[in-house]
Amino acid sequence: SDGHFHAVNCWAIQENLIDSELFGHEKGSFTGATDAKAGQFEICDGGTLFLDEIGDMGLPTQTKILRAIQEGEIQRVGSTKIKKVDVRLLAATHKDLEKMVQEKTFREDLYYRLNVVRIETPPLRERMEDMPELVDFMLQRLNNKHSTGVTEISEDALDTLTKYNW
Repeated sequence: SDGHFHAVNCWAIQENLIDSELFGHEKGSFTGATDAKAGQFEICDGGTLFLDEIGDMGLPTQTKILRAIQEGEIQRVGSTKIKKVDVRLLAATHKDLEKMVQEKTFREDLYYRLNVVRIETPPLRERMEDMPELVDFMLQRLNNKHSTGVTEISEDALDTLTKYNW
């Protein structure tokens, strides 16, 4: 818990750069690699790496992530050396990974490695009873950030939020 925590949005990184971002690269390993660079797995050694939108990641990178999980080993792009890493991995996605496994677009073995503790959060529209607490939280957060002095909303405003089709 005292180690580094980094979050990576897998969807936001181009497919040809994801390996470099996650596993690092050596100087000269590709055009623009003017220096060696540690990847997120190295940076988070002894800590936690959060892979957001892992369902958007290609099969070749999934294979490398599986190796990092199973063997605790990574290899920088352009390197012949293996590095040992100890990283706690968290992953999230909005996609149906079980369906992707059936369609062979997500590795089954990686899915089972990641699916140790599964937390499904239903959409807000299915849990309107949470609205008052969410509104209070957001008001407190906005008030602390912007010193608005607004600490509550009217019942009509809360009713409007609750009836909205989220």
